[in-house]
Amino acid sequence: MNRKKAILYMVIAAALWSIGGLFIKLVDWNPMAIAGARSGIGAIVMLCYLKKPVIHFKEKSTLLGACAYASLLVLFVSANKLTTSANAILLQFTAPIWVALFSGWFLKEKVSKSDWATIVFVMVGMVLFFVGDLQTSHTMGNFVALLSGVAMASMIIFIMLQKKGSAVEVTFLGNIFTFIICSPFFFLSMPSLSSLFALLILGIFQLGIPYIFYAKAIRHVTVIEAILIPIIEPLLNPVWVFLVTREAPGSSAVVGGILVMLAIISRGVYHAKKVNLYQE
Repeated sequence: MNRKKAILYMVIAAALWSIGGLFIKLVDWNPMAIAGARSGIGAIVMLCYLKKPVIHFKEKSTLLGACAYASLLVLFVSANKLTTSANAILLQFTAPIWVALFSGWFLKEKVSKSDWATIVFVMVGMVLFFVGDLQTSHTMGNFVALLSGVAMASMIIFIMLQKKGSAVEVTFLGNIFTFIICSPFFFLSMPSLSSLFALLILGIFQLGIPYIFYAKAIRHVTVIEAILIPIIEPLLNPVWVFLVTREAPGSSAVVGGILVMLAIISRGVYHAKKVNLYQE
């Protein structure tokens, strides 16, 4: 695969991920049932791609990574039902910061001064999120969204600790876990036909296909491209929701979101430049 094609694959993956907030809002069903049905459909898509997946059950990092991924899916869907889609996706994208915090313990990597500076700015941005929704029912949703960021960071760390297998296989197993855990909630109520259609979109186009695209492309782009291209997801997510449902985040949440995104982008660019200079 050439570089231009790989970049196109990553852009497609990020754009498809970004429709999650909108279609989750359109499904009138229990959040746990949504997460389970979406993962079940996504697992089928991934199975069609993997054909004969090899899951290394004896490796703890594989199982823990799958559990973290399953937690991420459930928490993100729940957050989208409890708070605005903008808050849900932006708070989830604090994951790189949690990776920086946890990597010292689990990966034995020292956190640099630039990482700590980024963490400070992200924390300020997160405070703005909570202040903006302090008098509303969104506080719990924001907290759940924050936990989804921690779950994403845990998944990344466990994947990095893997000695065998691939990220696609971890997410495939995580989707199966999510489907099994959430399946009892399928019988609490029945979704409408429009909700079933939205679930198919989520499972096929927002979960299954984009992870395949991303996995195929990641080895063919530069470090800075791999960092910046996925930022398309949180930037597009609230746009789709606003265009269809007119749901808009509060002014303080917008400021906090901009601060979070700038901090994460700046950290990514700075570290990518350091890597490039070292390689030269």
